[in-house]
Amino acid sequence: MIPIQIRPDQVMDEITTFQNKLGVGMQNLADAQDIPTGVTPKEAVYREDKLTLYRFQPPAAVVQNPVPVLIVYALVNRPYMTDLQENRSTVKGLLDAGLDVYLIDWGYPDRADRYLTLDDYINGYLDRCVDEVRRRHGVDKINLLGICQGGTFSLCYSAIHPDKVANLITMVTPVDFQTPDNVLSHWVKHVDVDTLVDTMGNVPGELLNWTFLTLKPYQLMGQKYLDMVEVLQDKDKLDNFLRMEKWIFDSPDQAGEAYRQFIKDFYQKNKLMHGGLHIGDHEVDLSQVTMPVLNIFAEQDHLVPPDASRALGKKVGTQDYTELSFPGGHIGIYVSGKAQKMVPPAIGEWVEQRTK
Repeated sequence: MIPIQIRPDQVMDEITTFQNKLGVGMQNLADAQDIPTGVTPKEAVYREDKLTLYRFQPPAAVVQNPVPVLIVYALVNRPYMTDLQENRSTVKGLLDAGLDVYLIDWGYPDRADRYLTLDDYINGYLDRCVDEVRRRHGVDKINLLGICQGGTFSLCYSAIHPDKVANLITMVTPVDFQTPDNVLSHWVKHVDVDTLVDTMGNVPGELLNWTFLTLKPYQLMGQKYLDMVEVLQDKDKLDNFLRMEKWIFDSPDQAGEAYRQFIKDFYQKNKLMHGGLHIGDHEVDLSQVTMPVLNIFAEQDHLVPPDASRALGKKVGTQDYTELSFPGGHIGIYVSGKAQKMVPPAIGEWVEQRTK
């Protein structure tokens, strides 16, 4: 065994260097400004309860597709991840690709929303937003772009209301909630969700956020903070880090009844995959998804494993089904440089080819 030699002068040099970096970093941190949430100009065109429907301002020089697209994001995080910053914005990429883009911001549920159900969200709020976009553009059908849980909502909506959806795009969307490599599913299936909701009412966003972070505890709760002293040296990198941290910890509470049904019917009983799922008075049958479908998944996704999304191809009723595999993770598919060059242009081209 070769003995480890530690020279006191090297140790002192490392300590001095670290202290100098920390001093610069703390100053940069003190000088940091407020981090904006969403960068693309937008207009609120419809409001209901906590919900706001936004329309983004398109580039003047771009010819728009006549059929608008409505982004349906998850309830569990804030939708500005799709428009995080100027050079990392899925929304901007979609606008540049010629799409007229709307987005639902679900807002922050409070105790008054305790008894909202999935029926309220899907056949209520979402349906009325779809009708508002249809009315504004004078079209019978619009395009839906569902992301993560919002993609699952969009699948249910498209199966129930196929007459209102021209094309469906799903991104990192779970369909089979019980694939062997789904760590979140293995954990959630043992949760006594009835006791949780009956006791707490709404489910705190902090609890869900802790759950997501503990799926990769070293990477998401340890390593990034150990590396932070290097990030603090560069103001741009620091801004990017703080912007991401703000989004991660900006987690809305979940309406209790909607959360109860989502966990029990989707994760614990896998009804979207195996049948028997009811949203209000409607039974959800994915074979009724008869419009063209573009299914986009991330190859290194730890929250929605690729097989959980790929399962969609065997369930939908359409013959026009396309998959797009992205070489990255659940968050990288929105914000990485590779994603900006690959995903929004592909969506724009796919929609354009199917616009009558």
